[in-house]
Amino acid sequence: MSLLPRLALAAMLAVAGAVPALAEPDAGLAGRLDEAIDRALTERRIVGAVVLVARDGDVVYRRAAGLRDRETGAPMTEDTIFRLASITKPYVAAAAMRLVEEGIIGLDDPVANWLPGFRPRLADGTEPVIRIRHLLSHRAGLSYGFLESGGEGPYRRAGISDGLAGPDVSLEENVRRIASVPLAYPPGEGWRYSVAMDVMGAVLEAATGEPLPDIVARLVTEPLDMDDTAFTVTDRDRLAVPYADGADEPVRMGALADVPLGDSVVRFAPGRVFDESAFPSGGAGMVGTAGDLLAFLEAVRTGGAPILKARTVETMMADRTGPQAQTQGPGWGFGIGWAVLDDPEAAGTPQAKGTIQWGGAYGHSWFVDPARGLTVVALTDTAFEGMSGRFPVEIRDAVYGR
Repeated sequence: MSLLPRLALAAMLAVAGAVPALAEPDAGLAGRLDEAIDRALTERRIVGAVVLVARDGDVVYRRAAGLRDRETGAPMTEDTIFRLASITKPYVAAAAMRLVEEGIIGLDDPVANWLPGFRPRLADGTEPVIRIRHLLSHRAGLSYGFLESGGEGPYRRAGISDGLAGPDVSLEENVRRIASVPLAYPPGEGWRYSVAMDVMGAVLEAATGEPLPDIVARLVTEPLDMDDTAFTVTDRDRLAVPYADGADEPVRMGALADVPLGDSVVRFAPGRVFDESAFPSGGAGMVGTAGDLLAFLEAVRTGGAPILKARTVETMMADRTGPQAQTQGPGWGFGIGWAVLDDPEAAGTPQAKGTIQWGGAYGHSWFVDPARGLTVVALTDTAFEGMSGRFPVEIRDAVYGR
């Protein structure tokens, strides 16, 4: 497939979050995916979902199923807008790498060059150099409060926001609080999911003099016509109601929702997206549609144009951690913006080596298998089933006929 048709596809996918007509129908694929989605709805594991599958640039499956608001009966639609949570990270990473291409920032730049006050120390009091590449690959020694056992730890005690809920602080103040907590390990010598992309957002603002939402719009979403993907909601009537896993069925989130995750708790504040005073979280602050995400991922799969150069995408898709990091379980490493599959056998997955994937805490998953020409987007309104429950595994297996 030549470059121009690929770019045309990306533009088509992105217009108003729309998706082009299906390519040659794959009856087996559609049946398997319908079964997986219907089972999740019937078993009341999710409330609604939008699932899109593209193969070699052609959309071979598309479905909006269930409800985006169970209490009013509003159906899920393909143009439903979702709170994206960590799907924000690849967008911000792409914006950062565009600035690297332009020579505005460098991967080896010390973060303190741009944020002079950001000088977190190790537990022994020494002050290591954290570089931009460490932030982009989550190797900076930072963490998340929701990863702290029992829901208590230094991040929670320091009042650090993870971008999903409060406290209500500025980006500058949140970065200051992050720097006040000792690093978990020397930068570059480990991997831990973290608030690094929030710090990266502050770097981008300092480097350009622009607000983060404007940077991401200028460099990523506008070139791909991703009209519904932003740090603010374009149409509240299309915004999905968020739900959380419940004993018998998903529970509608209130103003604050504490959802268990392992031996900790993730706090959600769904109304944060409407709060104009909330800082733009580079790790969790955006909203968008499945069609917009598919357009972005297809641009990545086909070499990055019009937002990035092919060699930049290659850099982003190269594992920076080694499979021992187990960023998505055994066999998975991490690049820039997403997990990278190193060992399909160890991971127990039908995906090919080099597959990239990630998700979002509000209930989302996606992956790109370049070797097979596959791009799969599955956005739901249910945390955490849609992100890390049976649903994304069943969608993956249905795609591969497993």
